[in-house]
Amino acid sequence: MTTAQTPLAGTVALVAGATRGAGRAIAVQLGALGATVYVTGRTTRAQVSEMKRATETIEETAELVDAAGGRGIAVRTDHLDAGQVRELVARVDRDHGRLDILVNDVWGGNQYLDFDTRMWDVDLDRGLRMIDLGTRSHIITSSIALPLLVRRSGGLVVEVTDGTARTNRDFRENFYYDLAKNTPIRVAYLLGEELKGVGGTAVAVTPGFIRSEEMLDAFGLTEENWRDGTGEHPHWALSESPGYLGRGVAALAADPGRHRWNGQSLDSGQLAREYGLTDTDGSRPDVWGYILAEKAGGSPSLEEYR
Repeated sequence: MTTAQTPLAGTVALVAGATRGAGRAIAVQLGALGATVYVTGRTTRAQVSEMKRATETIEETAELVDAAGGRGIAVRTDHLDAGQVRELVARVDRDHGRLDILVNDVWGGNQYLDFDTRMWDVDLDRGLRMIDLGTRSHIITSSIALPLLVRRSGGLVVEVTDGTARTNRDFRENFYYDLAKNTPIRVAYLLGEELKGVGGTAVAVTPGFIRSEEMLDAFGLTEENWRDGTGEHPHWALSESPGYLGRGVAALAADPGRHRWNGQSLDSGQLAREYGLTDTDGSRPDVWGYILAEKAGGSPSLEEYR
């Protein structure tokens, strides 16, 4: 491949939480542009995390990065354990002496999410586990990894969450989930302010209605027959593959002018429009645009936003 096809050749990335879903897709797409990608998570072929999804592992993600044209390196890491994160970053430093891209995608909290509940009716341990997984893990990772990232000018931090500053102005149906998904948006803004002085950039990104492995299982569908779910759930027509956000983040990482997005929160549809991308099926879904149009009092059609 030519340099134009691999604009991230020589770049070192760390995708924290790359076992499945958006994290895996981002890692693969960074690899497709030539990056070396450290992929982390808690599920390996020998050990399964609390999510109990043994079919998706960090080793498989690393192999997918290799197959895409990059170099994938799987390192089992619990990002709530500062000691493990320090060992991970020390290894990246020993191996390469640099870190150019940090993607904070650690989550795994959907199993603790109770909709239609009030804050005081939610089991405290379940609520705090969501906070730990969705925010504390990100803070620990950034705190330890950023000294390596800022060693060179131009580093990029990507906070993966659910929603943007525009879409998350309303209550997200669960106190703890709301905090867990709004905090990364604020983190990206704050880190953006701090990274300005060293030539770095921080952004928050969100998928739309993502067809992750977990979501497909919940619907009893596969990526091949996902459209069968639109009869019972019409808005499923606006769903997107994990690769859609993966393509958007990779294009952002390869954009020499990406600093214009510093401190902002971006959705997959917005990234697709900006960089002329489509989902894996050639469509360009925009569920957040649809939701905002509805909130503004309009009557948007599903076809218009796919």
